Amino acid sequence: MLEGAAGVFGEAKPATAEALLDVKTLHAKIGQLTLENDFLEGALTKAGLLSARR
Repeated sequence: MLEGAAGVFGEAKPATAEALLDVKTLHAKIGQLTLENDFLEGALTKAGLLSARR
């Protein structure tokens, strides 16, 4: 148990390139979906199909 404690409380392992790529891909997808939702909300509001109250 004491040998494994260093791994729990010690330095964090550096992120792998694959993990960083996944995070970048997820952030890009989140940005795309946010943009699409904002566009759709504006278009529906302009068309009168979406009320101002939520």
